[in-house]
Amino acid sequence: MAARTFAIALASGTLFGFGLSLATMTHPEVILSFLRHEDFGLLFVLGGATGVALAAYQFGRRVLRKPLAAPAFAEHPAPMNARTLVGAAVFGVGWGLCGVCPGPAIAGTGGGNLPLVIALAGMFAGAYVQGRWFGDALPGAGAGEAAR
Repeated sequence: MAARTFAIALASGTLFGFGLSLATMTHPEVILSFLRHEDFGLLFVLGGATGVALAAYQFGRRVLRKPLAAPAFAEHPAPMNARTLVGAAVFGVGWGLCGVCPGPAIAGTGGGNLPLVIALAGMFAGAYVQGRWFGDALPGAGAGEAAR
């Protein structure tokens, strides 16, 4: 990875982690109270994130000639199929049971919430089991190509 790409990824990740921590998404109890319809503050976080992402995707190509860390803009088609729906359902059940999403879990460990390491270990174990026994992450991709 080139130094420029590394610096952009580090700055983006730092901003993302700071935002997750600031929005209290790194605390499973906040997520669980949102999922139990007791605290709707995360709707503002989700709405704000959706608005920023929408603007970036709509205007990024018009404002920039190329992405900051890639040679060109590219399409990434993602089919809506049974595998996607089952994966979303399994993810939702796991999220609902523990109140932990991968990004906030990683950011939360950086913020000192070390019990999240257990949830991260479970996520890695689940991803390993899926990849080892249920096939590649991308249908038709060879070993090692799924991560690209």
